[in-house]
Amino acid sequence: MPKQQRRTFTAQFKKQMVELYENGKSRAAIVEEYDLTASALDRWIKQATTTGSFKEKDNRSSEENELLALRRENQRLKMEVDNVKASRADHGTKVAIIQNNRDKYSVSAMCDVLQIERSTFYYEAKEQKNEEDINEAIADIFHKNRKVYGTRKIKVKLQERGFVVSRRRIGRIMKEHGLVSTYTVSQYNPLKAACNEASTAHTLNREFDQTEARRFVVSDLTYVKVQNRWHYICVLIDLFNREIIGHSAGPHKDAALVSRAFATVQGDLSQIQWFHTDRGSEFKNQTMDALLETFKIGRSLSMKGCPYDNAVAEATYKIMKTEFVNQMNFQSLRHLELELYDYVNWFNQHRIHGTLEYMTPIQYRHAALKKAV
Repeated sequence: MPKQQRRTFTAQFKKQMVELYENGKSRAAIVEEYDLTASALDRWIKQATTTGSFKEKDNRSSEENELLALRRENQRLKMEVDNVKASRADHGTKVAIIQNNRDKYSVSAMCDVLQIERSTFYYEAKEQKNEEDINEAIADIFHKNRKVYGTRKIKVKLQERGFVVSRRRIGRIMKEHGLVSTYTVSQYNPLKAACNEASTAHTLNREFDQTEARRFVVSDLTYVKVQNRWHYICVLIDLFNREIIGHSAGPHKDAALVSRAFATVQGDLSQIQWFHTDRGSEFKNQTMDALLETFKIGRSLSMKGCPYDNAVAEATYKIMKTEFVNQMNFQSLRHLELELYDYVNWFNQHRIHGTLEYMTPIQYRHAALKKAV
């Protein structure tokens, strides 16, 4: 059961309660209407009629003040005994002792006993707190982003929180806390291979940096295990801002899977100018021909035997495998669909991309719209 927070009352409020009582309102009514305790109201009435002040120190007797002074002196003596062995400790240890005991003793008194300037202690305590805040922020960013961010992206997200931290320091903190990104091995960049020509034009021609939204949408399929059966994921990617604008999952690698991905696209499909894929049969069939023709979407196909012609789609699936598929254990198609929806939302709304100047796809699109206005 959560602990109930203690209420506090201003002197003005207390005065108003006393005046209500003095003006004829019953004690019971005041207690009930203002949710007070009878003892508190009685104490305020007594204070108002004796000293006229609601401060505790103004209402203590001489004996109570003397007892309080004795208790403070006793606490100081106890503090000196606790810290006498630490007086010969190194500077860092003394700062730590003061920090760990400031809830029990006066900082000023401990600084006197341990012979440390108060300004020095407060400066180093602030630096220590800043270090703790940075550690917590790094861990928070790392875990909230599916454990995929490395030092570059964490540095960018830290700057958004007001922390200026070097990548070397971030790397050290990540190592100390066992925060290892799922991207731990550099990927080999293969050489371009010769390709055969084909009848359908390769309109995209590897121009992956597009300046117009939905001018080129690329797609591909990847496989994923659901219990003991292979299932497939299809995503549609806008080259303009690397946003996943459509997605689907299913047990079959066919045109229906691609069509369902198109069905999740927000907005008029005729806004898409070109649709680029590899030469898989799931993309070249009557169903897809009819869809593209209906919405006047042009077709662009990779050259035969050249996966690099669809490099962005390939790279996106590599990312999805590392950040999403390999981290999950899917129990059913419905489970896969729900997790895919959640991942796509994170990918578009929260995942920053180096190719987008460390913005998310949605942020990049909004920034481009502002520039165009």
